Order: sequence, then C-alpha cells, then structure tokens
Amino acid sequence: MNENGLGSIRTHLANERTFLAYVRTSLAFLAAGAGMIHFFHSLIIHYVGWFLLAAGSFISIIGVVRFIAVKRRIAKAHE
Repeated sequence: MNENGLGSIRTHLANERTFLAYVRTSLAFLAAGAGMIHFFHSLIIHYVGWFLLAAGSFISIIGVVRFIAVKRRIAKAHE
C-alpha cells in the first residue's frame, strides 16, 4: 500500500475518533441532564437538567453533521 492510501486511512480513522468524542460528550450531557431531572426536586436544577438534555441532543446532531461533511471532503480529496 502506498503512502497516500495510508494517509487516507489515518484521516478516516481520525474523523471516526472525533465523531466518537462527540458521541461520548453528548451521552455525558444526556446522562447528567436525565439524572438531574430524575433525582432532584428543585425547579432550578430541573431547568439545568433540561438544558443539559437539549445541549446533549444538539452536540450529537453537530457531531453527525460534522462527521458526514468531513467524510465527504476526505473522499473527494483522496479520489
């Protein structure tokens, strides 16, 4: 395999690692938000929990959109 092929593989793997970091972060936000809503009875903490749920959802959407966009750019650059 030539150096270009290995570079393409490394770039794809780096993109997947970045996507997984987005997934981990969004899951942490979702779990924290759900825990706050479920276990605490303060109105302010409920608002913070709902904010964390919304932020986790937003982060996961950004991660998917970014992953697909970068994947297309990588494929186009290594044709």
